[in-house]
Amino acid sequence: MLSVLDRIISRKQKEVAESKAICPLSGIKKKLGDSDQPRDFFAAVSEPGEIRLIAEFKRRSPSAGEIRPGSEPEEIVRGYEKSGAAALSILTDGEDFGGSLDDLRVARQASSLPTLRKEFIIDSYQVNEARLHGADAVLLIAECLEDCLLRSLYREVIDLGMTPLVELHSEENLSRVLDLGATLIGINNRNLVTMKTDINHVLKLKEKVPSECVLVAESGIRTRADVEQLEAAGVRAILVGESLLASSNPSDAAAALLGKL
Repeated sequence: MLSVLDRIISRKQKEVAESKAICPLSGIKKKLGDSDQPRDFFAAVSEPGEIRLIAEFKRRSPSAGEIRPGSEPEEIVRGYEKSGAAALSILTDGEDFGGSLDDLRVARQASSLPTLRKEFIIDSYQVNEARLHGADAVLLIAECLEDCLLRSLYREVIDLGMTPLVELHSEENLSRVLDLGATLIGINNRNLVTMKTDINHVLKLKEKVPSECVLVAESGIRTRADVEQLEAAGVRAILVGESLLASSNPSDAAAALLGKL
């Protein structure tokens, strides 16, 4: 039985091929000279002190279904910034998350926060696309990429001036991520088969992550108590979307997570 991730990657391969047919990579690269300089995503999420929030915008997800249908990123990301978020995460996958590259561009322009393109990256084309549309960081998911491609994409993200956030779900991929030399590591608490979340997953794996790495906890973070538990364990940053966007006021929900409401 294919996991949700397997299904998405199969679809993503077709989407990338279609995009290349419309606008080749050479065309994307030619336009990059007009892009502004990336903001420092790594510095924003690794600043010493209280835990840092990467606040996410998406309209739906495979696990939750419709979360905030019809919403637009501009107002929401401005609210996140006012509430103390350190950075933004913008879903650009359309079919499963209701996102687009336009959402990335609009969010980046509406806020001064560094912005992550959260996508299922499988090709250099998507990395260059991300930079063209204003991304300051790119998500690379270990479960999606063989070692050689993971290394190549990691290097290209850095060469384009962006920050790579390297994510893993299962413990067996941690050694691959550490061998890569990644310094910003995301541990996703979602089981890709059952789609259930458990924040104890990141707490268990944290002990195996070198202290010089900045650890980002992802998925299943819903309450201030969750955040306090992660912060006490030494987690430096959290990436939260669903619990914020499902609330009546995402800005207030972000402030509440940070203990600032």
